[in-house]
Amino acid sequence: MTPVLQLDDVSVAYGGIPAVTGVSLSVTAGSITTVIGPNGAGKSTLLNAVMGVVPSQGRIRFDGHDLRGTGVAARVQGGMSLVPERRELFASMSVEDNLRLGAFRHRHEGRHAASLALEGVWTLFPRLAERRRQQAGTLSGGERQMLAMGRALMARPALLMLDEPSLGLAPLVVRDIFRTITELRSTGVAILLVEQNARAALQVSENGFVLETGRITLEGPSAELASNPRIVELYLGHGTE
Repeated sequence: MTPVLQLDDVSVAYGGIPAVTGVSLSVTAGSITTVIGPNGAGKSTLLNAVMGVVPSQGRIRFDGHDLRGTGVAARVQGGMSLVPERRELFASMSVEDNLRLGAFRHRHEGRHAASLALEGVWTLFPRLAERRRQQAGTLSGGERQMLAMGRALMARPALLMLDEPSLGLAPLVVRDIFRTITELRSTGVAILLVEQNARAALQVSENGFVLETGRITLEGPSAELASNPRIVELYLGHGTE
């Protein structure tokens, strides 16, 4: 199967200081690929490079097309969605209005198409449906994460990138979020998941990469990584869930 996303030897530097060095990975439709590693390893930088937020070296191919010279707006229009670590919602707007903004990519299809996408989000996140008229800024942390994911899904992306979706959430909420991520696989979307919660990330993904100080140090099927003694010692030994 041709990958939806293919990275070949991708590097990013800030002021001449390497942040990501020589990263190669691929993500196929209907699969979850995770990148785990410690805080400051370059995981968010890698997602920002794929999205075009920061300049990078190497080759990034999306849906078979080389993205060199392609800006953020064109990548979004082409079918990429990124849910950033800070979620970046419009706090004073309602839940529903935040979601409808996510459908901007398909604005030419009319309100009916946006309403159908909205129904899909309500089905995936019933709690958001209950709070559709509530201001986004009044939601709990878990609900804000659901809203950020729902807004990204309103664009009906081919590639969904998630940056630390479990950050700052209670364990029960984390389980709900990861259960939803698993369900999304069946829609055919390709998911690139960046996480510090290695246990949860490896449980839901097919393939995993370990990023440390900007470099891939281990890669392989997630089940194999989860049983790797080094991964167990460094990332799974404390039972994070």
